[in-house]
Amino acid sequence: MAVSPDGDYMAFIVTESDPDEDEYRRSLFVASTDGNREPHRLTRVADATSPKWAPNGDRLAFLATRERDVALIVGRNSDAEYDENADNAEDAVNRLENEEPKSQIWTFDLDMGGDARQVTAFEEGVREFDWSPTGDRFVVSARDPTDAQQVYLDGLREDNEPYEITRLQHKQDGAGFLDDVTTYLFVVESDVQGATRGEVTRLDNAYGQGAYEPRVGLQPTWGSRDQIAYVAYYGENPEETYALDVHTIASDGSNRQTLTDGDVIAQGLRWSLDGALLSYCVRHPANFYRPMEIHVADVESHETRSVSESLDRTVSWNGTAEWIADDTLLVPIGDKACTRLVRLDANQDAPERVFASQSSDRTITSFDASPNTTGIVLSHPHEGLDVFTIETTDIDQDVEPTRLTKLNDDLLTDTSLPLCERVRFENTNGNEVEGLVYLPEQVDQENDASPALPLICHIHGGPTVYDAPSFNFEYAYWTGQGYAVLNVNYRGSTSYGRTFSESIRGDWGPREADDIISGVDNLIDRGWVDPTRLFVSGLSQGGINTLHVVTRDDRFAAAAPEHGIYDFYSYFGTGDMHQWYVNDIGVPWENEEIYQTMSSLREIDQVGTPLLITAGENDSRTPPSQAEQLYISAKRAGVEAKLIVYQDEHHNISRPGRAIHRLESLTEWFESHDPGVETSDRTS
Repeated sequence: MAVSPDGDYMAFIVTESDPDEDEYRRSLFVASTDGNREPHRLTRVADATSPKWAPNGDRLAFLATRERDVALIVGRNSDAEYDENADNAEDAVNRLENEEPKSQIWTFDLDMGGDARQVTAFEEGVREFDWSPTGDRFVVSARDPTDAQQVYLDGLREDNEPYEITRLQHKQDGAGFLDDVTTYLFVVESDVQGATRGEVTRLDNAYGQGAYEPRVGLQPTWGSRDQIAYVAYYGENPEETYALDVHTIASDGSNRQTLTDGDVIAQGLRWSLDGALLSYCVRHPANFYRPMEIHVADVESHETRSVSESLDRTVSWNGTAEWIADDTLLVPIGDKACTRLVRLDANQDAPERVFASQSSDRTITSFDASPNTTGIVLSHPHEGLDVFTIETTDIDQDVEPTRLTKLNDDLLTDTSLPLCERVRFENTNGNEVEGLVYLPEQVDQENDASPALPLICHIHGGPTVYDAPSFNFEYAYWTGQGYAVLNVNYRGSTSYGRTFSESIRGDWGPREADDIISGVDNLIDRGWVDPTRLFVSGLSQGGINTLHVVTRDDRFAAAAPEHGIYDFYSYFGTGDMHQWYVNDIGVPWENEEIYQTMSSLREIDQVGTPLLITAGENDSRTPPSQAEQLYISAKRAGVEAKLIVYQDEHHNISRPGRAIHRLESLTEWFESHDPGVETSDRTS
């Protein structure tokens, strides 16, 4: 989402399901922040992402993969000999016209109206962009293959030639095997009509590098003093660290400066209003359990400081700080199973929690702010997900924000939606752990006469994330079927401070399983759930934890570990996050015992719970070979098991039809093993 410079308008992306094409589509909307007009849809075809307002608010740019604008003359933007090499230009045009469209920058002129206009025509597409302070140029990050690399790419795409890999960071989920093509920053004229040499300039000294760069990009942002900031790692052995430093460079490609020293993963860069300071999120490159902090750098002196360390709370996933005054920022943080807003002082570590009217039963899922207006997406288990605004000056007041959208009212009206209760309980070590319980709307959990419910314990991934009270279609569906759903923010989760999260480092399994089982016991003791009708599931780290739970507790009637890792020793080198395990444990041939201890597969003979195992065929985060190993091992050990592999899917399900299939398959698995469901009533 993006607040306009004057604070009067909000641009945001809405994801919609197209059942006929079995696709999700992302559309761009604009709404007035006073809430007096219905939101206006700007795009109807193809996907739209990353809306950004021009500095004076007259144009709105976004990324989209659309059919090429016929008014745009295309060519190979980065080729310095473009005008002198017509054959290469013709080849580039032919290649672009014969290929699927790539993501490019498009702009709407909100004063003149009309359809969006294509600005860029990079052969490999545009990944990220930002406006110049004067609104007449863009900074763009885009891949720029050499001639030899282009031949290799054409062979992959057109002739199914073999992959040739030289990188240590050899794959990335969603992209597959990685090549050696370098991503550069380019400066592009915003009124470009063709890919001529004078209109597109490659900044040769600003390029992507580092093991984490394929995942998060260069993240360029253009400051008011004509400096472009971005992230990359230029130290020794860039493929052996997740570090990303902060750099600045002039728009003509000169005067590259480095503001950090290789000991951070920097992301979410934002310039102060006067361009003198630069804020950014900081993660530790070798320890993902430490809270993500906000640092501020003085670009002239290179002095940097943390302005949020004393919180002992992490910046929310995909969140960053936004400047609301020359020395003041707002940032969303994870704070005890909720995403909340905090005000930061750019000159000192003195954070203040704000926006008290949010309440503890709804969470922030997206955020942007300007000196005049703060925009937020709020999610509530019983109310859905919508865009709201509040005047930035009212952020300290108990003022209810203005609701701009009613995106899901047609779906949610007359639908039974869950209640959500926070529960706190002690694990076996006497430490307090928090969970969220979603209950059918008609249940009165305070009434001793209320029937005990079947329970689905659904475990979050990460592990360094957290569950927060929010609208979730799966949970609404399950509570509508009469289940209670439990989320446990087990040790390792963020939002409870560094010590809580870091306690599992290098030893995944026993603490998480203990916390999850303790949460289930707590609900049984409360009389809310039936101890004979327990089910457990989770995806990614949730899948890992699901198998750890059922190796330790045989009370669960059925389990569904999804897209997980079950043998860490054999996993090493097959996924895209092997650097994480090197940071936590070391390499497996020097630390075999630890890798084996973390592997729940070695205890498959302790499992008596029927297992529904799922995987994505092209998952580079948790490869399907892990699911196959678990499935075959379970069958050999006499455990009832079923394996579902989703074709052409990566770590997450990307198509509505498959999401429905997954939800129905999980539900059918639980129902078919539920001792409280009569055989004749079970889904066939």
